[in-house]
Formats: sequence, structure tokens, C-alpha cells
Amino acid sequence: MRSALMGSLLALMICVPLAHAADIAAGKAKAELCVGCHGEGGISQIENTPSLAAQPDQFIQWQLVFFRAGTRKNEQMQPIVEQLNNEDIRNLGAYYASLEPPKASKPDDNPDLSKKGAQAAAGRRCASCHTDSYAGTKGVARVAGQREEYLVKALREYKSGVRSGGAMAAMTDVAYSLSEEEIEALAHYLAHL
Repeated sequence: MRSALMGSLLALMICVPLAHAADIAAGKAKAELCVGCHGEGGISQIENTPSLAAQPDQFIQWQLVFFRAGTRKNEQMQPIVEQLNNEDIRNLGAYYASLEPPKASKPDDNPDLSKKGAQAAAGRRCASCHTDSYAGTKGVARVAGQREEYLVKALREYKSGVRSGGAMAAMTDVAYSLSEEEIEALAHYLAHL
């Protein structure tokens, strides 16, 4: 009887998929809505607009859910995320995570500023969440190679409390004590990684 029960459970496990896997191809098709701002291959060419290439899957998903729920507000994003269902969000997360990360757009023209940024990153323990390579993980953003002016904008928004909600409370705490010089140095350093 025990072996018959085990055989039935095994047959059930084979016949019933455990979870619906994300579809990268469907994510790529849905990402056509995003290309105008976030760029081909998820690499933004527009000031103050983040590159999404190689962002962690869960990070993309959470941000889309935050926008859809109104926790994060952005006039351009709102009409787009209202069209997305949960499967679209899963697929977009998988697609953007599968892309090659952006490269620094130009050589570091201010290594002294980068050195100050590296010191600020170490002092604020940025790697404890964003990883040693600043590539992010799970629900934490990739900041390495991100657009410099976008990083400045994001850090200022965290500092002022404009951007908050969800798992972002840690960023608000970290950014609150940053000086303007540290914000600019951090953004410069991270953008050139």
C-alpha cells in the first residue's frame, strides 16, 4: 500500500507543474513598451532614466509592483504598469535579468572623485546589500554601471524621502546622512564600475 501511495504521488508530481516559470521571450516582447525610455537591450540613453539591463529579477518585479500599486510614483510609468499583469511582471523581471550589464559609457575622467565615492561606499557599507561588485542580488538593485545622473537623482530622492516604501527603507536611512559631495562621489564611482 505504501509503494502504491508513493507511486501515485510521484505520478502526480510529474503531471502537475510545480510553478509557472517566467518566459524570457514573452518578457522581451512586453519590453517593447519600455524601449522608448529604458533603451534597446535595457540600456538607457535618456538622462535621469535608469538602465534596466542585468538588474536582478526580483528587483525589477518589486519595482513594477510598487509602481502598479502607487507606492512609487512616476507619471511616465503609471499608464504602462497599469497594463501589466503578474505574469507580465515575472516575464519582464526574467528578461531584464538575462541581459548583459551596461558598461561605463566613458573612461573615468575624475579618479579622485571615484576614490571618494569608494570611501563613501565602504563607510556606508553599500556592499552589504548591493554585493561586493555592486551587481545587486534578489530584490536589491544593480548600481554598477548605472547612469551617473540617475544615481545622483535616486540618492537625492532617498535622502529627501521622496522615494520610499517597500524594501527601500534601508536606502532612506543610508542616504539621509549623505552630504551632496558624497552623493556625487558615490554616483560617479558606481557609474564607472
